[in-house]
Amino acid sequence: MKKYVVYYRISTKKQGESGLGLAAQERDVNLFLEQYSETPFEVVGTFTDIESGMKDNRTEYMKAVLLTKKTKAILLVAKLDRISRKVSTIAKLMEDVDFKVATMPNADKFQLHIYAALAEQERDFISKRTIAALREAKARGVVLGGNRGNIDKANEAASAKAKNDAEQYRVQIQLIVDSGVCTMKGIAEKLNGLGLVTVRGGKFQATQVKRLIDKLEIGKK
Repeated sequence: MKKYVVYYRISTKKQGESGLGLAAQERDVNLFLEQYSETPFEVVGTFTDIESGMKDNRTEYMKAVLLTKKTKAILLVAKLDRISRKVSTIAKLMEDVDFKVATMPNADKFQLHIYAALAEQERDFISKRTIAALREAKARGVVLGGNRGNIDKANEAASAKAKNDAEQYRVQIQLIVDSGVCTMKGIAEKLNGLGLVTVRGGKFQATQVKRLIDKLEIGKK
């Protein structure tokens, strides 16, 4: 019988109190267990952290890993970044336990490692780009951190941030469009299938994809 230890991570206390993000993770995990796991199976433990993915000393995460080892189970998460946003942490976990990612049910360890490395590299680049964009906005006199005094300048800063947030999806959306998928709904389904989430941690919808494509000007000459 397959044994699983399920681990969820919510990034903020506010999300933890509201359940925001947790329901989506539970849905993905349940779908994996119903559609992709061998039967019968047993969930021997479930753990949830309300903590940033950049921290490795998460109490519930460590409990989940220990139970996985003890029961010779498989650690199951909804998305790869629920374990960590650092490729070094993912690599270390691969040495210690078997784990599965619900939104990438057929991915092996090698593929997960490559995906984690690319995601970390992309996040690092986006972070540097965002810092540079905000620095340029500040040099132009844009008031950052709030709507103080000049609404137009504050809106310009918000628009710059939204554009930079959108940039993290440019490569994936462009590849999906180039593959022949042309509807907003189809692109949203492909993004969700890749395990990607919106800036707020939710599933992609057609309307969100339309806004992203408009911001990124994909398909425009």
